[in-house]
Amino acid sequence: MHLRIYEVDVPIHDTTDPARKGVRVFTGVADSPTAALRRAHEVYDAALAAQQAGLEIPGKQSDSWGVRGLRPGWELEWPAAVAGLWHNLVSWTTRSDFAL
Repeated sequence: MHLRIYEVDVPIHDTTDPARKGVRVFTGVADSPTAALRRAHEVYDAALAAQQAGLEIPGKQSDSWGVRGLRPGWELEWPAAVAGLWHNLVSWTTRSDFAL
């Protein structure tokens, strides 16, 4: 099993104004895009259940998946979620064509 960091992008929309849209991004360690999607959904469901029960949202898990906060009134569109390897755009290994 080869673990790597994955990103899961889940489209979201405002339930009171469906024209307002966005993307919820989850990142964490997994061995496949399918496993990454499953973990993202699990940590989101756990955060939502905690919030609805009046509890603190669980922090980052040992496999680095977690939810920092929830946006009331926004619905995630899980069937349209996309998972792939995470690419750090601000890494020192990322080449830039401009000088700072």
